[in-house]
Amino acid sequence: MRLQNKEFGEPLEVESFRGRINTDFYQPDFVKKISKFNQLLLETSHQLLFDGRNRIRVIPFPLQEGKTVDIAVKEFFPQGLNRLKTIFLPSKAWKAWRGGVTLMEKGILTPVPVAYLERRKSFFVDESCYLTVLVKEVEEIRQLFRRLSPEKLSAFLRALARHLRRCHKEGVLHRDLSDGNILVKKDVQDGHVFFLIDTNRIRFKKKLNILMRIKNLIRLGVPREFQKYFLEEYTKTGQVKKWAWFWYRFGKQAYTWRIDLKKRLGLGRRTKTGYEE
Repeated sequence: MRLQNKEFGEPLEVESFRGRINTDFYQPDFVKKISKFNQLLLETSHQLLFDGRNRIRVIPFPLQEGKTVDIAVKEFFPQGLNRLKTIFLPSKAWKAWRGGVTLMEKGILTPVPVAYLERRKSFFVDESCYLTVLVKEVEEIRQLFRRLSPEKLSAFLRALARHLRRCHKEGVLHRDLSDGNILVKKDVQDGHVFFLIDTNRIRFKKKLNILMRIKNLIRLGVPREFQKYFLEEYTKTGQVKKWAWFWYRFGKQAYTWRIDLKKRLGLGRRTKTGYEE
C-alpha cells in the first residue's frame, strides 16, 4: 500500500456517492461490484456486525485471479447538529479515511483503508461510508483484561503500554481510546499485535505533553490493581510519580462520574462495547 499524501488513492464516483479508493483495490472486478453500491447497502444477506448509531457489515468483494476479500463497511448517518456541521466540516467517513491513511503512514496498524464514499443532499452529507479490509482473528482488549491470569496480564499490559507510548510519540491522539477501539491478535512469537479502529475519532498533533498523554489513557479498563504497573510501563519509570498517579486517578474518577450522570439523564449512547458520551 503506497501512502504518499492525504489525497492518497483514486477519485471514485458510484451512483449517488463520491469519494476515493485505495489504488491497490482499483481493479476491474472490485470496481464493478462497488459501482452498484446502493444495491449492496440494501442487501440483507451480508454479515451484520453492529447496527445502532452506525452500521457495520461485512461484504465480500472480488479481486484478481478469482480471489476475494472481506470488506468491513461502516455507515454513518449524521443527524441534527452533526448533519448541519457537514455544510462546513468533512464527513465522518472522510475523517476515518484520513485517520486510517495517516496511521498507516506512521507505521501504526489499523484495518487497511479501502475507500470512503459520501452522499450529499443539497449542502448536507446524508450518508457516508468507510471501507476497510476486515481484520480476522482479533478481539477487543477488554476480553483479555477479563480472561488473562495475573502473570499473562502483566505481560499484556507491558506490550499495550509500549504500543500506546509509541502512538503518543507519533502525535496520535485517539479521542475515544477505549477498550472497544483497540483490537489485538497474537503473532507467531506469541506476542501481541494491536490495531486502532474508529479512526474518525483520531487527531494528529505535533507533540503531546505528559498531561495530555496520561489523560488519554483514562478510558481504558485496566484492572484497578494493575493501574500503577500500567503507568510505570507506559512512562518507563520504576515508580509512578505522585502527581502523575493523582492526575490519572482523578481523570478516571471524573470520567466515571460524567458517564454515570449522562446515563442517568439519558444523554449518553449505548454502543456495542458499552456506554459513551
